[in-house]
Amino acid sequence: MERDAILEIYHAALKATDPYIAVKKAVDLKENTLIINKTEFDLSSFSRVIVIGAGKGTASMAQAVENVLGNRIDAGLIIVKYAHTMHLKNIRQVEASHPLPDMAGVRGTDNIMELLEKVDDKTLIICLLSGGGSALLVLPAYGITLEDKQTTTDLLLKSGATIDELNTVRKHLSKVKGGLLARMAWPATVVTLILSDVIGDRLDVIASGPTVPDHSTFTDALKIVTNLIEKQGLKDKFPEGVIDYLRSGVSARVSETPKEGEPCFNNTYVFIVGSLSQAISAARDKAEKMGFETKIVTDKLQGEARYAALYLADATRETRKSRKDGKPLCLISGGETTVTVKGNGLGGRNQELALAFAVAIEGEEGIMLLSAGTDGTDGPTDAAGAVVNGATAINAKQLGLAPEAYLRNNDSYTFFKRLDALSYGKAHFITGPTGTNVMDMQVILVEE
Repeated sequence: MERDAILEIYHAALKATDPYIAVKKAVDLKENTLIINKTEFDLSSFSRVIVIGAGKGTASMAQAVENVLGNRIDAGLIIVKYAHTMHLKNIRQVEASHPLPDMAGVRGTDNIMELLEKVDDKTLIICLLSGGGSALLVLPAYGITLEDKQTTTDLLLKSGATIDELNTVRKHLSKVKGGLLARMAWPATVVTLILSDVIGDRLDVIASGPTVPDHSTFTDALKIVTNLIEKQGLKDKFPEGVIDYLRSGVSARVSETPKEGEPCFNNTYVFIVGSLSQAISAARDKAEKMGFETKIVTDKLQGEARYAALYLADATRETRKSRKDGKPLCLISGGETTVTVKGNGLGGRNQELALAFAVAIEGEEGIMLLSAGTDGTDGPTDAAGAVVNGATAINAKQLGLAPEAYLRNNDSYTFFKRLDALSYGKAHFITGPTGTNVMDMQVILVEE
């Protein structure tokens, strides 16, 4: 089975969710009318156009907006992950850290807030959001330090918190998330273009929903943190200031995030221009053109990465048994799994899933899996994911590597790095920044 085939399918998915192309398809300008997905905005009714945003794919989105609006843009600033910048003329770029926020992100967000201090009802704000926006658009609430947010985010990530849980807490420790940016921008008109990296495309979860009503509460956030502390025994590690602040919110000593019906949302518009469903659809079309019998297993893959791997291994075996015409199979899934870190290794959810899958199908011929982030990043590593087959675990053991031990230590990155070095292989999948981000994808090929 050729590794090239699985990569070709993956790259077809990336192409379908290219942020530049996605925005160009959604946004058009005819004389003085800006048209976004058939909604029209008369630019003659605005005295200023400002572009703001945050996310790993936001630079490409900004390029497209500049291509459409050009010098009609009066000011602009976006925050991107380090090494994710692109050439822009009218919109400034600030590089910052992801997944843990840093001071560069705080300074960049402060600069965005300064832009919003000068807006009025004749201002059109175009807000560009993509995956990673929660970490990059960061401005801690009064009394919360950046270190508090870094520690809280790190503990939540390592505990296996879902993106919904993580962003519920983030929203209630912030001055900009959970609709607060929209409140700051009032009475301007705010148009948000989104490249979704959230299962179900929930607007209040994507980038922690800075321009939409928040459906979560301080009570929800405190419950998530309290449960985490009890479950993981983190009482001595969790910042006291965070607990105190959330309790202040629950007792109404701190204002709740804006909810549905507040005036600040009267002139807000939100458009999803790219999502995982588009990536999966493109991957399916590509696989079918290549002669594969194709099945979409799920577009909502979530839960612990190692258990998701077992689910996919079982689905592969069942589909293989039930096929009728003997054609090669392509199974596609996507979503965002989690990893509860119990070891001290290095890895990411895609590499962990791939390693667990390799263990699960050990010795089974004719099966190959690629699990990778569509953004080219998997956890705090330079890898996007990994490619494995039924021989991966066998070969590793012959070279003195114990896959199960690396899995227990959450050390998938080291496993694949050492395996490739010893075998001159290409199990590790390293792409560099792809420019997009619509969660993770798994492509499984099964020979005839």
